[in-house]
Amino acid sequence: MKNILSKDSPVGALYFIASMLILLAIWQLVTFVTEAEIPGPVATWAVFSEMLADPFYDYGPNDKGIGIQLWSSLKRVFMGFALGSLVAIPLGLIMGSSKIGMRLLNPIVQILRPVSPLAWFPLGLLAFKASDQATIFIIMITSLWPTLINTAFGVSTIPADHKNVGKAFGFSRWKYITKILIPFALPHIITGLRLSIGIAWVVIVAGEMLSGGVGIGFFVWDSWNGLSLEKILSAILIIGIVGLLFDKIFNVIQKSVSYESK
Repeated sequence: MKNILSKDSPVGALYFIASMLILLAIWQLVTFVTEAEIPGPVATWAVFSEMLADPFYDYGPNDKGIGIQLWSSLKRVFMGFALGSLVAIPLGLIMGSSKIGMRLLNPIVQILRPVSPLAWFPLGLLAFKASDQATIFIIMITSLWPTLINTAFGVSTIPADHKNVGKAFGFSRWKYITKILIPFALPHIITGLRLSIGIAWVVIVAGEMLSGGVGIGFFVWDSWNGLSLEKILSAILIIGIVGLLFDKIFNVIQKSVSYESK
């Protein structure tokens, strides 16, 4: 039964198609209820097709193709996500492996973790004097928490038997980290990274709406100012599809490092 209902099976693909049809039906219903004030799938598809016909045109600062907008956002997301991961993973290892580290750092994490990215943006502007760097900063500071927490949890739950094996074989600290700690915690780290990339992709839209310039978030805001709801809905579809791809990629990575039997 597990294999039949697997996401990778034809049945799984049928479920996905059925899910998309339900989404389209709800969308069409909303269009009907609002008397077409919110464009339906057909009207949106017409505009979406035009956008994809020439996605990389560049006619000036405020008139660029959706491909350029998306690429600019992806670069900021990956940079902020990478910087956040470089901070989160080492801190998570420290918190998970040391009671003192946990007691010292956990209160800081719990205070800073709920802060909205919009609250961080003015501080980013003050620190970096540029909206682009401020956007990367808020992505970093808001996306690192899931990775940090999951890393700390993974390290803290290493069974005593695993630790005793390291002691019995006289592992050095480095060998213990590379042969026992990281391999055991890796599935939890990947889970954290999977959650973090999703948060980073959500934050980029809000950040670019505030910062302006080029990016998918700015494109949404500029389309609203131009009263083009079809473009806004097209951008929402692109944001959703890219987010889905991120999740699928990290899901594959997560399965590849999982201890579950294949």
